[in-house]
Amino acid sequence: MVTLKWLILGFIIVLLLCFAQSVSQAMKKGEALTGQHWSNARRDSARLAPDPRKFADTAIVQVYAAPTFGWRGLVAVHPWIIFKMPGETRYHRYEVVSWGSDEVVRHNYAIADGFWFGAQPRLLVEHHGAKAAAMIPRIKDAIKSYPYPHSYRAWPGPNSNTFIAHIGKEVPELKLDLPANAIGKDYRSLLHPVGVPPSGKGLQVSFLGVLALTLGVEEGVEINILGFNLGIDIKSPGLRLPFIGRLGGNITDKSN
Repeated sequence: MVTLKWLILGFIIVLLLCFAQSVSQAMKKGEALTGQHWSNARRDSARLAPDPRKFADTAIVQVYAAPTFGWRGLVAVHPWIIFKMPGETRYHRYEVVSWGSDEVVRHNYAIADGFWFGAQPRLLVEHHGAKAAAMIPRIKDAIKSYPYPHSYRAWPGPNSNTFIAHIGKEVPELKLDLPANAIGKDYRSLLHPVGVPPSGKGLQVSFLGVLALTLGVEEGVEINILGFNLGIDIKSPGLRLPFIGRLGGNITDKSN
């Protein structure tokens, strides 16, 4: 019992420290706690995606994540995927958005690499050329097979992170590594509590994304308690932390 109490106390301390760091980062970047209305928030291009007209003959796949709008950005991120085949001069962007329609999966809801209601997006995955061209049809199939096209719950899921995690599971070549603060990425139905993690390679056991253990090629070792994820990334050494996402290493470097 004494050991359990110390573990719980340690977990609470880690949560508080990570939350404080998240608040500090958000205040520096101006991405949260601004009181800005969503209709006036910045949504123009962050200039992270290659110009699709200059690279018309190149297949491109990218995955982004940005802090969610307002105070929720202190806790979680919103991800999306963009891609284009050779010959195309514009990107296709897919994500899950909960408001405005019964269909939560959206196509070209926003600019491919746009700020997410004022928040700077971060590039998580990038693939070019023949490798990207080969995986795009499978990405499209994964989008069509998403099992929750009419359901959304901010916690514990299914949500926007559940959607991108589903694509990663179906297309392991993507080498997806969603950060620890991608709440909802571990969501699994009660009928399928065991399977592969978002990277598509490894093992995940999850109870509705509320309690989970992930052992993944890209994720390393990660424990989920009430949606708060703690872990160690082995492939690109770093800590996986709630609110912050990670410390150390570089997620994008592992995907190319």
